[in-house]
Amino acid sequence: MRFIIPVQFKFMVYHGMAMYPFLFLKNKNLVFDKIFVNHERIHFRQQLEMLIIPFYIIYFTEYFVNLWHYKNHEEAYLNICFEREAFDHQKNLAYLETRKFWAFLDYWH
Repeated sequence: MRFIIPVQFKFMVYHGMAMYPFLFLKNKNLVFDKIFVNHERIHFRQQLEMLIIPFYIIYFTEYFVNLWHYKNHEEAYLNICFEREAFDHQKNLAYLETRKFWAFLDYWH
């Protein structure tokens, strides 16, 4: 896991959260879950492409627009373009080797 700094927080609501270069984990053993780590590595790539701060602005803006639209946290979260890309490709451990620049735009709706 080059350039990833795992940090464990047992009180986290979610299993993990990528905030470049940190990977915040609810359980330190998640660092060995290849699919989970690949999902978060996809987020790292998205964050770097967006120069980090704009990623979070778009992420949370899209979340709140989705929340207004779906009236449901889970649906709002799962329909963020960044999450859609990460969930679609998390099982493909070679995805980042072939991923095109700003691939999350294919998930924008």
